[in-house]
Amino acid sequence: MMMTDFTEEDTWLQIQGELSLRKLTEGSEYREELKYDFNIKGELRHLDTNESFVFNYYKNEHEQNHKRYEVLGHFITQYVYELLERVCMLQKVYIPTDATGDEPRSFFFMSKDALTSSSSLIILLQDRGVFCAGQWGRRAIVSEGLKHGTQIPFIKMAQQSHWEVIVLNPNDNFTDLNTEKERFSAREEALTFPQSACWIPKRGSSSPEEHTMYVWDHFIAKSAARNVAFIAHGYGGLVFVDLLVQRKCEVMNKVYSVAFIDSTHSVQHQSRHDPEIQEWIDKNCREWVSNSKPLNKTVQFLMRANCPTFSAGTERYGLAPSSCLQSIFKYLKTMLKAKITRALRNSPVATRSSTRKKTGDK
Repeated sequence: MMMTDFTEEDTWLQIQGELSLRKLTEGSEYREELKYDFNIKGELRHLDTNESFVFNYYKNEHEQNHKRYEVLGHFITQYVYELLERVCMLQKVYIPTDATGDEPRSFFFMSKDALTSSSSLIILLQDRGVFCAGQWGRRAIVSEGLKHGTQIPFIKMAQQSHWEVIVLNPNDNFTDLNTEKERFSAREEALTFPQSACWIPKRGSSSPEEHTMYVWDHFIAKSAARNVAFIAHGYGGLVFVDLLVQRKCEVMNKVYSVAFIDSTHSVQHQSRHDPEIQEWIDKNCREWVSNSKPLNKTVQFLMRANCPTFSAGTERYGLAPSSCLQSIFKYLKTMLKAKITRALRNSPVATRSSTRKKTGDK
């Protein structure tokens, strides 16, 4: 099995060890069926046997096993939120900003100076699914651990480069009026939650596209950051291209680069063959895809004109983000350096003669 070395990021795992998934599950009706916690390596292990997660807990009872897995996923979501706030020191920001007291709200996470700092700003945009902010994929967390399934290694690497971070939450789209709470407080609730018919959309976040647009309009576009980059996985790539089409000039001026991972976007279809958008994506974006080729080897798609595309170094979709982490940040730093160099080259330089001329004209 291919594993990625996260030496520089391992220190956060020592801190996450001070938190506990078990504390969340102990108070539930599933405390015996979910007797698991993350070890110091960030791997999910049974507290008694030290074995990895067993999906087939109830023998040949698919529905019960699925519901148990869904409950575990809910607790992992709450645990990752704790890591984002206590390990990554991110702030939870509720939206819409003008919500009334009882109105359902969504939220996202950002670093303390994300809106005021002029340094680079990295936006993490996940795939579509049942998982929420801070996760690339639930199954990867359960099977491979926090280093491979969460966005925390990306956040920590950005912070080490003194970059600001915004973690979007594009899949938090609805609220269940029957429960009014996004948690499983009892076994009966856990069994009925997925089938609830009283879902209402959250204003400004009823879809991944709407959520991303709202955060762009109210936060990212107004931020002081001069250099914004996106890292978009799966459906998140389609969502970014939708944002690019809807806010073309703003995005082109503010975003200097995008790293796609197994993106599902279609530039031609979404942009209606807009040559300006196609040219911008070709020049400012790069994609890594699940592939049998070694990491960073060129991958050709005959039917898809897009941007330079490279192998993620793994054929496993869930491991693609962690596999190309180092390559993505190397690419973003290269693109940032090139942008800064161009800006310096194009900026007017005050020479001695021009200074004397200006002084003499006074």
